[in-house]
Amino acid sequence: MYDFLFNQIPQHFPFLLSGAVVTIELSLVSMVVGLVLGLAVALGRMSGRWWLVWPLNAFVEIWRDTPLIVQLLVIYFTLPNVGITLPGFWAGVLGLSLNLAAYLSEVFRAAIQSVDDGQRMAGLSMGMSGFMIYWRIILPQAMLTAIPTVGGYFIALLKDCSLVSFIAVNELLRNATIVISNTFDSMDTYFMVAIIYFAMSFLSSRLVAVIERWLTPAYLRRGFVSPEQVRMLPVVATGVPV
Repeated sequence: MYDFLFNQIPQHFPFLLSGAVVTIELSLVSMVVGLVLGLAVALGRMSGRWWLVWPLNAFVEIWRDTPLIVQLLVIYFTLPNVGITLPGFWAGVLGLSLNLAAYLSEVFRAAIQSVDDGQRMAGLSMGMSGFMIYWRIILPQAMLTAIPTVGGYFIALLKDCSLVSFIAVNELLRNATIVISNTFDSMDTYFMVAIIYFAMSFLSSRLVAVIERWLTPAYLRRGFVSPEQVRMLPVVATGVPV
């Protein structure tokens, strides 16, 4: 224990943290791209246009039904054969984003469908366009419903980033293998890696909880609804006065 606290941690922890920074960068960039693509895929699959629905369904099935590590290896090692060469970091972003988008599209689709259709009808009765109904009424409520699940996927993404070590990205796990190859001390090194992953995941879960609470209306945040707020619920939900 003395050697771990006063030798291993001061000597190797900063190097492992530099890999953790790359892991966080990969996660944040992939999450932003995955959110945008996932929402676009969900809306496209719900559009009812067969020429759009079929390719998007195929995309979701392919990216959900094949292992992420295989997807990353294909992107990094196979795409150069057709003239597309990506650095390891951006190949990782592409693979992680597309994989995440396939899963998030189902989350967003379910969240959008959970919004009562009467609110869409209320928006139409006010003369709102389909775009405005989605933007002002449906999507805000759907996103609030999806936040806990999206947060869970982000925490999983932090750990999935360890797979990009197979395509020569110096993230946390790859830096750990470098330390082990130099010191032959796998137990202490992996223990430090576990501590860092736990810290990142724990802080991420707390951040998701803060965001969810911040976006939740005050009357729901307190856990009760007063009579005045009950009367105002249709206005809050649809903008249509009772």
